[in-house]
Amino acid sequence: MEEIREVWGSNVDTELAFFDQCLNRFNFLSFDTEFPGFLRNTPRDASECLRYNDLKFNVDLTKIIQLGITLSDGNGIICSTWEFNFSDFDPEKDAHSEESIDFLRKNGLDIEKIRRDGLSSEVFVPKFMDILSRHRNIKWVSFHGLYDFAYVLKLLTDKPMPRTVFEFVEVASMVFGCVFDIKFMAKHCTGLLGGEIGLSRAAKILGVERKGAAHNAGSDSLLTASVFARMKMMPGFQEGVFTGCLYGISTRIGRRMKMVVPRYSQPMILPPFRPRPAIIFCGVPVIRPVPNIIIKNV
Repeated sequence: MEEIREVWGSNVDTELAFFDQCLNRFNFLSFDTEFPGFLRNTPRDASECLRYNDLKFNVDLTKIIQLGITLSDGNGIICSTWEFNFSDFDPEKDAHSEESIDFLRKNGLDIEKIRRDGLSSEVFVPKFMDILSRHRNIKWVSFHGLYDFAYVLKLLTDKPMPRTVFEFVEVASMVFGCVFDIKFMAKHCTGLLGGEIGLSRAAKILGVERKGAAHNAGSDSLLTASVFARMKMMPGFQEGVFTGCLYGISTRIGRRMKMVVPRYSQPMILPPFRPRPAIIFCGVPVIRPVPNIIIKNV
């Protein structure tokens, strides 16, 4: 199996060139971010307005540490995974949650090495944006991705978060276009706990194995891509039903923004599973038998 490709200041040009080449065929971009925690916690029952205000406060005042990207195609074939390590965050100077930094360290992030050997966002962003501009129909996939999209939006635009959630949706629609959030998808699937579920638990239910350590952006992006590919195998799955829907906000991101009201003409049922090589990880099938999953009418 292919290693997760770690990207530092010393190899960023080589890795971005390979990334550019892979985008010619693999247009599903599953991603995850690691960042230095929440400065302001949001109650579970918070309004959408309060939730976004807290997100803006947290993202504006903190810096991204890692960006994990996995490229795959519409048939679930995974190309490769990159883990970009950014040197911008300085734990001695920059705002962060000490508890979150300790948690990242316990899960294998070498914050000091990332600070010393990582790449600067000033170097990364122009090259990355130039690559994206040459490729059409990129589809961005996340799990519970509101904060992930916010950090990448801030990274790519070098601007504070928009003032309101609707302005955020407008800007995100222009930057990202087509987006998916697996947690939103899981919310409408019987068998996936109504969406009240983490990425690792969803993967376990669906029989998808993790490669690498949890809470590392590369491993999480790879698991996101594999879980998304597994869910796309459901008979009757329609991308358009979930395109633009992010868990936690009610307006779709995309070229034509509208309120999120996904509909199915009939429930989609995943029959008893028979292994078949529909999801391939570097030539190796990664599917296991899973319980019946039903996508509900909502």
